[in-house]
Amino acid sequence: MPHFSDSDVAAALDWPSLVEALRDGFRRGATSPARPHYTVPVPGERDATLLLMPAWSPGRYIGLKTVTVFPDNGTRGLPAVGAHYLLIDARTGAIAATFDGGELTARRTAAASALASTFLSRPASRRLLVVGTGRLAPKLAQAHATVRPIESVQVWGRDPGKAEEIVGVLAGLGLGATVAGDLERAVREADIISCGTLAAEPLIHGAWLQPGAHLDLVGAFTPTMREADDEAIMRARVFVDTREGAQAEAGEIVQAIARGVLLPQDIAGDLFDLTRGAVAGRMADDDITLFKSVGCSLEDLVAAELCQGRGPRP
Repeated sequence: MPHFSDSDVAAALDWPSLVEALRDGFRRGATSPARPHYTVPVPGERDATLLLMPAWSPGRYIGLKTVTVFPDNGTRGLPAVGAHYLLIDARTGAIAATFDGGELTARRTAAASALASTFLSRPASRRLLVVGTGRLAPKLAQAHATVRPIESVQVWGRDPGKAEEIVGVLAGLGLGATVAGDLERAVREADIISCGTLAAEPLIHGAWLQPGAHLDLVGAFTPTMREADDEAIMRARVFVDTREGAQAEAGEIVQAIARGVLLPQDIAGDLFDLTRGAVAGRMADDDITLFKSVGCSLEDLVAAELCQGRGPRP
């Protein structure tokens, strides 16, 4: 049975190809049921989460991803998120390939943000701020730099040492980066702010967002988490990866709706709408735009199909 390791996935999924595959995938569509969440107690630590993410495209493939999130894994030097993926032939039910899911998840997540950015950020955006120092941080920087002429990257994290490590990784990838010492100042200076954290309380304040800024919120994936405050929601034109997922899981969206700060109909569109031309993205140079993603199993399926088409490893 073909198996793609994380290194195989990284080699197969270059950023331009993946962004365009996601564009085609959202335009085409697939069945992507709501994912169940299960809370798994971890003695003496924060609870873990188990997620099951299926998707299928008739006559093509069925995919199933299992995801675990252990928030305190950083204390062990381990990634907080673990994942595995199974790709199945939708005509026969035969297993087509298996995947280590970490790189697949990180790349499709960052590429979805980049896809949204093609509609929502200013085309001339040159200054990127990455908030967070986990596995996703360098991926977000690379993906955004693929679709916009990024000249400078700042990295902010609660631990400046970890931010410095990400800066080193980005330097090795050919992206000039520096550590952001003051988060407010960095937000005010950025054209694009991309957040990939496990924050439970807002890190980004709407008052800091400058006209024309694009805010990309990736990390908070449960109703109790959020990376930005209500003012950010109120000041921005809000877009999401999927309406159903965002209104059920995205803390910024769920909490803003509960407080009456945002109405469901105030969500300007999702990636299906944007890729199909059903709604306009950025409408003016001074718009503040916000993209909130919680992850969609369609994205995994598209990424796995792209890997499979580029030659699976036995």
